[in-house]
Amino acid sequence: MDFSLAPITERVRAAAADQTPLRIRGGGTKDFHGLALHGEVLDTRVLRGIVSYEPSELVVTVRAGTPLAELEAALAEQGQCLPFEPPHFAKPLSGAATVGGMVAAGLSGPARASVGAVRDYLLGVTLLNGKAELLTFGGQVMKNVAGYDVARLMAGAWGTLGLLTEVSLKVLPVAPGEATLRFEGINQADALRKLHAWGGQPLPLNASCWLQDAAVDEGAGTLYVRLRGAVAAVEAACKTMGGTRMDNATVAADWTACREQTLPWFTDRATRPDRALWRLSVPATAPVLALPGGVQPLVEWHGALRWVQAPESAGDALREAARAVGGNASLFIAAEANKSGASGAFDLQSKALEQIHARLKHSFDPAGIFNPGRMARAW
Repeated sequence: MDFSLAPITERVRAAAADQTPLRIRGGGTKDFHGLALHGEVLDTRVLRGIVSYEPSELVVTVRAGTPLAELEAALAEQGQCLPFEPPHFAKPLSGAATVGGMVAAGLSGPARASVGAVRDYLLGVTLLNGKAELLTFGGQVMKNVAGYDVARLMAGAWGTLGLLTEVSLKVLPVAPGEATLRFEGINQADALRKLHAWGGQPLPLNASCWLQDAAVDEGAGTLYVRLRGAVAAVEAACKTMGGTRMDNATVAADWTACREQTLPWFTDRATRPDRALWRLSVPATAPVLALPGGVQPLVEWHGALRWVQAPESAGDALREAARAVGGNASLFIAAEANKSGASGAFDLQSKALEQIHARLKHSFDPAGIFNPGRMARAW
C-alpha cells in the first residue's frame, strides 16, 4: 500500500467501526446532483497521477484523484481521447473534476449515443470497500471478465459502493475527420424524423443537438449534427445530408458548452429561480413528448436525451411522460441547488430495482458509511 492511501484506509476502517458517515469528494464539481450531501468529507485528490499509459495498446491506468483535464491533456499529446466526452461541470469556486468523479457519476457528453458511455470504456478498478479492504476488479484488456463485471458497476454508483482509488480505461484515437451541419427553421418533430432516418444509414453520426430558437414561438428551432470518422466518410455525408457546414474551430466551443451546460439555453435558468433542470432518458425513436406547459426541451443523443426546464412540481407529469414511451425522468439540478446543495432525485423506477441497489450497497458497505442517502432515501 502506498503512503497516500494508508491514512485513507485507516480513516475508512475507523469510520466503519464508529459508523461515521463519509462523504467521498474529489473536485466537488457534481455536488449539485443527487440527494442531500452529508458526512465527513473524504477528499480523494491525494490519490493523483497516471500510473501507466500505453498509447499503442489504447489503455491508461490512472489514480482516482487525478484531475480529468490532466488525463485529457496527456491523451491529446498522443492524438487520443476519451470519446464519450465526460462533462467537467467545473465552476469558478469549485475544484477541478477528477477521474474518480467521472467514473462515479457515470455522466457522458454529446457523443454518448454514438460511441457509448463511461462504463463501456471502464476496464478495471481498484477500490476500498466499507470494510477498508482494497479490492481489484477487471484489468487492462477488454475480454478479462469471468462472471459479473463488477468494475462497470462502479460507473454511476456515485461513491455509494466504495472509494475508487485507481481506474483503467480504454481510450481511442481522435477521429481524423469532423464536420458539423446546421439545419435552421426546423421543429422538434421534423428534427427527430431526420435523426431517425439518418440513424438507419451508414453515416458517421457522432452527436446532435436540437433546441428551439428563443425568439420563435411556433416551435421552430435549429438542429446541429456533428459527424466524426474517416475523412472520406465525413465528406460524403456532408454532400448527402444537406444543411449548412460550420467552421470546426468556431463550433468546437459550442459543443463544449453543450457538454458543460453553459449554452444560453441552460444558463437562462438563472433568470427563472423557480425552474429546475430535468433529465429525460427515452428511446431514441420516441416521438415528441407531451410536456407540461408545452415547454420545449433541448434534445441530445439523436433523440434519446431530452433536457427540460420546469418547476419541481411538474415532476410527476414529466415522469409519466417519460414512462409512457419506455423511459424515465430524474431531477438533475434542483431549483434551489445553488443555495442549498444537492436535492435532485434518481428515478429507480421500481421496488425491485431499489432492492437490488440496497443489497449491493450492503454487500460493499455493510455499515453504510459511504455517501449515505446519496442515491436512495432508504440507504
